[in-house]
Amino acid sequence: MPRVGLNLLYLAPGDTGGTETYARGLVPRLPEAWPEAEWVVFAGEELASEPPLADAVPVVRLPVSSRTRVRRSAVEQTLLAGAIVRARLDLLHSLGTTTPLLAPGPQVVTIHDVIYKRHPDAHPGVLTRGMEVLVPAAARRAQRIIVPSESVAEDLQTYLGVGHEKVDVVPEGPGAEPVATPSAEDDLRARLGLPGGPLVLAVSARRPHKNLSRLIEAMRGVDATLVLPGYPTAFDEELKAEAAGAPVVFAGWVSDGDLEGLYAAATCMVFPSLAEGFGLPVLEAMRRGVPVACSSTTALGEVAGDAALTFDPESVDAIRSAIRTLLGDPAERERLVGRGRARAAEFSWADAAQGTVASYRRALR
Repeated sequence: MPRVGLNLLYLAPGDTGGTETYARGLVPRLPEAWPEAEWVVFAGEELASEPPLADAVPVVRLPVSSRTRVRRSAVEQTLLAGAIVRARLDLLHSLGTTTPLLAPGPQVVTIHDVIYKRHPDAHPGVLTRGMEVLVPAAARRAQRIIVPSESVAEDLQTYLGVGHEKVDVVPEGPGAEPVATPSAEDDLRARLGLPGGPLVLAVSARRPHKNLSRLIEAMRGVDATLVLPGYPTAFDEELKAEAAGAPVVFAGWVSDGDLEGLYAAATCMVFPSLAEGFGLPVLEAMRRGVPVACSSTTALGEVAGDAALTFDPESVDAIRSAIRTLLGDPAERERLVGRGRARAAEFSWADAAQGTVASYRRALR
């Protein structure tokens, strides 16, 4: 009976974006995909204080906040190695791109992307420098590397020199479940200061590679309001200055119910990112029946297929044209809603768990 450890030390609830959605979608399905295995989760203080992600899977709390990235990385490379020895593991899976390099035994690591290589300005300087060291080292240390798309597999070869023979492409599920009742639209507009008329939703972290500057510029002259929910970042003030006079509302962090309400109220969702390892927001909008326009770059075209209106993310005119098409063409919106629901249904967390377990078996061989 193999003992498998899951390294979730990176996961700071509410502060980790798509990699949190990945863990919350995948981990509960892993015991179902490999019932013969025993499981243990390694977590920081925040995640360890919550109910377990999977029933009957014990959690080992490590004495560090997952929000303190430098300290967390130090604990991952030191204390976590000792915890792994005490847990007598047969395999460790690190789900957040880095892994304890000196820990014994076979390892699998999920590398979600190498955006720090493509767009070094996407992260604060110290974080990018740390990733420059730890991500290539994790790729060398692990027996198998899981990536969410063929695009990331190509990037690993291009930027890190990792051959395809070591990489398992395991697509993710269709994002987060709609777990909350949508807030009423009238109430939502009043509380968030949203004017009447169509809403264009962009669910995206506010970082440079997400390309929100061009999206904001594209909204000038469009008869609709762009809504940008999400936690604040170091780039907010710059974006707000660029948005002066544009029909844009920075909604801040919103509750699950308010986010579902925004999906329900939006005429379309636009995702102009310059680079993605997968693109969960695209599938999350599709499964909720919201027509999507997104970039054609990196993994986004691979994930969206023919179920989204795609554009060149470096062209403001192309972004504006896609938005105007979705706002002005009800038949096109209806077509994309149907295709989007069908496309999102092609992805499942159960399939992701099966693919992950197959990677574990290869690592143990």
